Formats: sequence, structure tokens, C-alpha cells
Amino acid sequence: MKVFLSYLKSKQNKFFIICLFAVIFVLVFILYSLPLEPIVYSALLCFAIGLIFLFFDFYKYYKKHTLLYKLKDSITISIDALPTPKDLLELDYQNLITTIYENKAHIQSKADNAMSNMIDYYTLWAHQIKTPIAAMRLLLQSEDSEQNLELSTELFKIEQYVEMALQYLRLDSSSTDFIIQMYDLDDIVKQAVRKYAKLFIRKRIGLDLTELNCQVLTDEKWLVFVIEQLLSNALKYTPQGKISIYMDKNKSKTLVIQDTGIGIQPEDLPRVFEKGFTGYNGRTDKKSTGIGLYLCKRILTKLSHTITIESEVGKGTVVKIDLDTIKTTME
Repeated sequence: MKVFLSYLKSKQNKFFIICLFAVIFVLVFILYSLPLEPIVYSALLCFAIGLIFLFFDFYKYYKKHTLLYKLKDSITISIDALPTPKDLLELDYQNLITTIYENKAHIQSKADNAMSNMIDYYTLWAHQIKTPIAAMRLLLQSEDSEQNLELSTELFKIEQYVEMALQYLRLDSSSTDFIIQMYDLDDIVKQAVRKYAKLFIRKRIGLDLTELNCQVLTDEKWLVFVIEQLLSNALKYTPQGKISIYMDKNKSKTLVIQDTGIGIQPEDLPRVFEKGFTGYNGRTDKKSTGIGLYLCKRILTKLSHTITIESEVGKGTVVKIDLDTIKTTME
């Protein structure tokens, strides 16, 4: 009905002219006192023929409307499926669409090339910066002093930021190297814990790691990165106490990372996974980037896992990763 009303509206000028001509003919017939029967007969005949033409014209109108409606999803890829123009005005519109499409494709191509060059540059930079970092670590290990221990801690943070930048670039890359298979969750968690072992000792934070005894369908490298980020956050905002890692007793294959840190403000909890959001703790710390949890959420979504955070100010934070995966999404 909506399409039919639109059709009538598009033809309203023609209908007005036809009605005007009909009135003129009726007036002429009346003025010349012609018999009523031939007038009615000719009017009915014209009306019947008009309905037939109206039906076929509306069918062509509806068919073109359906075609154009379906083209919404593919017009960004190709304009070859556009219907053949039936008059000069439609040809002008199609030429206009073609010009806009070609201009958009040119701009998109330039943007893609610029993005590709930027990703290549920063990926190269992230790999090259690892060489001086490794050299500095060797130099710091040559002398066991308090100053060198402090510098080693800061260098470790630099390594983590470089790794974060590299993973950020890889995440949207078409060549992201996901290897999905069954892994032992204990091995994955222990890889992340070993990386932060010195920081645990230096900050005197206890670690309560229970046997997980769980096999998960995931990508080892990316899940290790996520757990490292969560441990980094826990250590950053836990001045004293301990960090516990265990399986949720109420949900199968749900990994829990719990700390006794400063917690998260209630108004900040709904937004902790937003890109660049730092919240109250980030404004206090002055060093938070708001990228870590955003990356964790993105990675886990791609792996078809889920993450939730519960927190209470002054008592700590509980992060739960649901690893009970049925299917994976690489979108």
C-alpha cells in the first residue's frame, strides 16, 4: 500500500491532466446535447483501458523499486546492477551516482593505502624498538643495584606498552594469525604469571593460583595477552594484599581473576571497556591509557569468549572470562 500511494503521488500531475480533459469532454457533450448512453459507454471503456495501463505501469514501478531497494546492500561494491535508464533524467541521475561512486572509491583507496602504510610503519617500529630494549635489559642485569631494579621495572612497562601497540595493530589486520584449538588453561595462565613474577615480588603482592584443570578452545597467544593485561591492571591498582586466579564454581569454564585493590567506581563500571575511557582511577593515576580493557574485550569477542567485571571501591575487583566456547567469530 505504501508503494502504491507513492506511485499515485508520483503520477498526480498526469491524473490531474486526465481529469481536466475528462471535464472538458463532459462539458462539450453537455453543450451539444449529445445522448447520455454513448458518453457513459465511452467513459467506461476509457476507464477500463486506463486501469489496465495503470496496472502495468504500477507493476514496472514496483519492480524497479524492489530492484533499487535490494541494491542498497551491494551499491557500495558495484553499480553495474543499476536498472537501464528509460529517459534522459534517469540517465542524468545514474551519471551523478556513477561520479559519486567513483569519487568515493578513489577516496577509500587513498585512505586504505594511508592506513596500510601507517600500520606497516608502526609494526616495523614495534619490532625495531625491541632491539634497544633487549640491549638495555642486558646492561641493567650487569649490575645488581636498587637503581637498576627500578629501571628494569620501568623497562618492563615499556615492553608491555610496545606489545600492546603491536597487538592493537594486529587486531584489525586481515592477516591476524588466529590458531584455534584445544589448550590447557593452566599452561596459558602460568605463562602470563611467569611474565609478571618479578613485579609480584617487587610489589610484595601475594598470588593465589589454584589448579584450573580445564581444557579450552581458544587461541593461546591472544588469550595469554588478555590475561597479561588483566594481571597488569590488577597489579597496578593493588597496593597490598593478593591476586587470586581460580575457576568459577558456579559456571563451567569461567576463569576468575580477583584482586584486593582499590576497586572501580560504580559509575565507571559500565564504561570500562570503552576505547580511551580511564575513569576515576585513570584520572588519579595519570598514566592510564584506556586501551588495555578495550583490547581485552575486542580480542575475547573475536575468540567468542565473554568478559565481565564486578568491583567494589576499597575492596577489590573480580574479572570473569567465560571460555565456554561453542563457535568462534573472526569478524
